Amino acid sequence: MHIAILVTNTDDSAFARAHPGDGEKFSALLAAVRPNWRFTAFSVKDGVFPGGLERFDGIIVTGSPASVHDADAWVARLLDVLRDAAGRGVAMFGACFGHQAIALALGGKVGRNPGGWELGLVNTRMQGLGDIRLYAAHLEQVITLPPGAVVVGDTRGCPIAAMQIGPHILTTQYHPEMTSGFISGLVEELDGHLPPDVIARARASLVADADPMAARIAAFFEGQDSAARRSIAVT
Repeated sequence: MHIAILVTNTDDSAFARAHPGDGEKFSALLAAVRPNWRFTAFSVKDGVFPGGLERFDGIIVTGSPASVHDADAWVARLLDVLRDAAGRGVAMFGACFGHQAIALALGGKVGRNPGGWELGLVNTRMQGLGDIRLYAAHLEQVITLPPGAVVVGDTRGCPIAAMQIGPHILTTQYHPEMTSGFISGLVEELDGHLPPDVIARARASLVADADPMAARIAAFFEGQDSAARRSIAVT
């Protein structure tokens, strides 16, 4: 299995540079359960896109502090690629920004969270997994599903915490790739930049680790028809 990781994270701070990039985070997440898989990361936020997806068995779209509503050329190009990929049946998994980008590209709506920032560890009801804990770091979320999508996860503050479209698209608003050390550091990095009550709630939430989602994501990709996908090219 060979997965393309479309890296959308625009954070170039000293904090971000001191930690593994999102391509490495997702590679490490899935390699822990599928050590023989291969991963290739593309910095789409810098305009670096795969010339074609025919050699990949699926794609992952990462999180980002950017907004899917930003006017940057790379965002518009990414939305076009996602629309084309969805139309061709390419297997896609999206997290946070990736979840929102896939939803927006396919006709859904993304807006600000009614409750403001969600940061830290969040209890999530996930179809097939029951009640699990996942890390959150977002101000926007999907507010209207795209046509054909169904909700497969929800939280108190995020009714569309995860969605699925047919057998080939699975997304979550949350961050399965983040580690406890990273999210703890991120909360402290954001102290002074976000409202004090947001930081206090985030710190209080980090009393346990997130539950693993790697096996669910791996099973999602393995459930696709990889032979059919290898005939697909997206440029």
